Amino acid sequence: MDIQTLYNLFQATFQPDPNIRIQAELQLKQLEGTQGALLASMQIIGSEDSVLHVRQAASIYFKNAVKRYWFETESTPAHLKISESDKDTIKGSILQLLASAPQIIRTQLLTVLGTILSNDFPAKYPGYLSQVQSLLQSQDPKIVFVGLLALKEVTRVYKFKVSDREPVDEIIATFFPAIQQIGTGLISANNVEAAEMLKIIFKCYHHTIQIDLSERLRDNASLVPWGTLFIQMVEKPVPTEGLPTDLEELEKHPWWKAKRWAYQCLNRLYTRYGNPTALTSESKFKPFANSFIVNFAPNILTAYLKQVELWVAKQAWLSPRVLCLMGNFFEESVKDKHIWSMMKPHSETLITHFVFPQLCFTSEDEALWVDDPVEYVHAKIDVLEDFTSPSTAATNFMTVMARYRQNAFMQILALANSVLQKYNESPAEAKNPREKDGALVMIGALAPLILRKKSLSSMMEPFFVNHVFPEFKSQYPFLRARACEMVNQFSDLDFEDSNNVAFAFTSLMESLRDSQLPVKVTAALALRPMIRHEAVCEAMKPHLQFIMHELLAMTNQIDVDTLSEVMDEFVEVFAQDLAPFAVQLCEQLRDTFLRICADMGPNAEGVEAITDRAIDEASDKTMAAMGVLKTMGTLILSLESTPEVLNQLEIALLPVITFTLQNAIIDLFDGVFEIIDSCTFSAKAISANMWGVFELIYKTFKESALDFMEEMLPSLDNYISYGKDVFSTNENVQHTIYDIIESVMKSDRLGENDRVQACKLAESLMLNCRGHVDKYIAPILNLVFHYLAPEEGIQTVEFRVQALEVVMNALYYNAPVTLRLLEENGWTQRFLTVWFANLDKFSRVHDKKLSIFALCSILNVPVAQLPPALQSGWPQILNGILTNFEGLPVAQAKRKEMEKMYNIGSDDDSDEDSDADSNAGDDSDDDDDEEEQNALEAALAGDDDVEEEWVDDEEDVYDEGHEYLEYLAQQASKTRAAKAAGGDEEEEEEDDEEDFGDLEEEIYFESPLDDLDPYIVFREVFTGLQQHNPASYAELTKETTPEQQEYIIQLINVGEVNATAAAENAAAAAEA
Repeated sequence: MDIQTLYNLFQATFQPDPNIRIQAELQLKQLEGTQGALLASMQIIGSEDSVLHVRQAASIYFKNAVKRYWFETESTPAHLKISESDKDTIKGSILQLLASAPQIIRTQLLTVLGTILSNDFPAKYPGYLSQVQSLLQSQDPKIVFVGLLALKEVTRVYKFKVSDREPVDEIIATFFPAIQQIGTGLISANNVEAAEMLKIIFKCYHHTIQIDLSERLRDNASLVPWGTLFIQMVEKPVPTEGLPTDLEELEKHPWWKAKRWAYQCLNRLYTRYGNPTALTSESKFKPFANSFIVNFAPNILTAYLKQVELWVAKQAWLSPRVLCLMGNFFEESVKDKHIWSMMKPHSETLITHFVFPQLCFTSEDEALWVDDPVEYVHAKIDVLEDFTSPSTAATNFMTVMARYRQNAFMQILALANSVLQKYNESPAEAKNPREKDGALVMIGALAPLILRKKSLSSMMEPFFVNHVFPEFKSQYPFLRARACEMVNQFSDLDFEDSNNVAFAFTSLMESLRDSQLPVKVTAALALRPMIRHEAVCEAMKPHLQFIMHELLAMTNQIDVDTLSEVMDEFVEVFAQDLAPFAVQLCEQLRDTFLRICADMGPNAEGVEAITDRAIDEASDKTMAAMGVLKTMGTLILSLESTPEVLNQLEIALLPVITFTLQNAIIDLFDGVFEIIDSCTFSAKAISANMWGVFELIYKTFKESALDFMEEMLPSLDNYISYGKDVFSTNENVQHTIYDIIESVMKSDRLGENDRVQACKLAESLMLNCRGHVDKYIAPILNLVFHYLAPEEGIQTVEFRVQALEVVMNALYYNAPVTLRLLEENGWTQRFLTVWFANLDKFSRVHDKKLSIFALCSILNVPVAQLPPALQSGWPQILNGILTNFEGLPVAQAKRKEMEKMYNIGSDDDSDEDSDADSNAGDDSDDDDDEEEQNALEAALAGDDDVEEEWVDDEEDVYDEGHEYLEYLAQQASKTRAAKAAGGDEEEEEEDDEEDFGDLEEEIYFESPLDDLDPYIVFREVFTGLQQHNPASYAELTKETTPEQQEYIIQLINVGEVNATAAAENAAAAAEA
């Protein structure tokens, strides 16, 4: 490769003329894979004679090529693969290149090094650690710095790696004593270079303890010097020389970054490994934690409290990230009795001077509110972005104290009360609205605890009247927003005075008209829980159009998925009231969705274009679009009984469907397929427009939606069920469905769950198109028996059941043809064996009915056409039918219970009568249930005679779920012990797999079998066999027991009664 030519191309990428620049970039793209191009670019990067911007361009090119092609896949073109000799040269030179490169280039080279290490270390990069050791032993600080960078990159490889961690022990043993000594020597320095090196040292340590804490690091010989270094960093005053005055820049300063990583190391040691209350008794870290909590955690707490003291006295500044880490540590410290005993004397001070100031509305909050209200809403309302927020950490610390330590709870209430009283009693010019906001934040955060104590919840109504309601008219927008938030947080509070509920609702409606976006958003979110009040619900109805308009306007202004959730609930609750302007609402939702999608824009192709902020914004928009889709789906289903409106909604939504599928917006496929399902299911018919969508679904499936079979199935089933007239006559749509089935069954990308969906689609085709898809029976059976025929071809019960049901459907579709195909392919015996061995797995109503109908179809086949295996086992067919009938009432009862749970068919009087009959004489049980419910309600309300969550200060606090985790750990320990001792555990595990619970009843699943009565069908088939084929009948019943004979008579009688009733109902319907 000619280096000068490559140099000129890199130089041209910085030319101001776009034509020259684009041409150079295209030529560089063409050079990818050219022998020697990577090595030549390395030479340019390492040459000090090269112009800096050319070296930078070469480093970016080099980085992108390594990231794309270092790790080879089957799809990597042969000419783009990096040769092994080039890889060896790069690995041999990369550290030397790092040492000589300026910072702007070093950043790119570190990415290259990380890529190489993540793929090649240790097996293909055996000499790496020795190279790093040489760098660290240098007398030149700059070379040592590069050695630390190189060490950080190799530790980063194992940051989240659970297995294959053997090299970590070698790294710790070889390097950690040395870098700890380097850190100790740097801690007293005040230059920026020392801060940079300390930061890297701390990151190396943190990488190794993210997933595991090795025995070497648990040893006091390592823990004490490292812990001492971290605490020294925490306590070290930041050198003032050269510090920026801008607070955002100050937080990014190397000394504050180093401090942050010291805090993170200490927090990780304590919260993950050193807090006994967070560990199960079986944890390997338990002995370490028991020692750490006594011997080391107190030193951390003391150091943190000292920093808080300096911060409160304004003698030291703490970065927001450090404040957050402190709050996280204090939260954990509440739980252990030993550390809590040390922190308890400081609890009031921490609440008053550490927590409370962070909860007040700050000047930074105000600046953000004014300059970027959209970003303010994201920062203060979007909980997904709160993990690094100091105010959130302070709130969590306060709520944990309040929840478990009674004294702290009272201190918090006392402080909030004093601030609020002072605010009320002060003259207007002396009132501090920021402090009042902080006090209300405290009370709002404690809402779940307050509402569980009757003595406190009874005081909240006057509290709202005195301290919250007045702020709806506040001159300060942030207090108006806080009033809305308080109503939301105390939405479960039952106001005794209905006027107060009315005032809250009226105030929220006025706030929805506020000029300030954060006030409007908090008001909208608070309106949602107000729906539970019947009076409010009625009062909302005249304002629904306005409310929905405002919600849509806000959604167009800010992408917050919680607003979509509010819209969704309003649509679900007020569907009939929204019907007159449902089409207009749907069109507005459509336009909002398309606007969000347009804002999402094309996917960024260049790595340089992708930033954390861009990823967050894209995620916000995706979530918002999903929320709008869900609301549109709810609107359609809610208006199922208005076909004229549904047709207009369908037309309005076509652009949403086509845009998403045509542009392959994969993140939104799930929601769009739900929309298609809702449209076709609600209409119970397929319009011309939706047939066009069917073609688009197929095109999308072939191009980008192979992995979305489960999401597509309901829509495809609707097309077959409600478009069966077309499917029965149109071979193209039949072939489309078969091709989808075949693609899923044959794809090596997909698993058994996807094949279950393909089987369900095949079932729908055969059930809905009986007599019209003969030519697909044999191909479908071939697809299924590819998995069903081999002994170990199927792993899961659900796939086995669904595969068997495909064959059962084929028998029901055409038993003679299916039996012939089974016999010709040698599948008969295998199928019958698996079918009858799994009869107990057919637990759902549909399973049992299908099994009965398939077996009855076999009974209708002339004996001469039966395979030998069936002829010899003819009586087993009847046994199979009886077995399914025996389980049918149980399955039907379970289904009815589920339908009641989901409020399906609740208007059926006969169900109520039967429930009344079945519950007769159960008064004593009802009394017991009522007592249990009263006890539960009392516990939740926090009655004085029910124990609260507060624990004694001499006791530890365990997180929710700790008992379950403890149980799991003990079970895992038993399993390990059993395996170590040998025995039959493996066999028992296999038995457990076979002892699979019943498949879940699919209560929304509909099929043509729903209208068929299995009792009537059995009666017709059985009596017909008896009358027209007595020899076959005699063979069938020759082994029946007296009990079975009696049961058969009962079944026939039920069938006769049901047939008579069906005939009478049909006659009555005809007359009507």
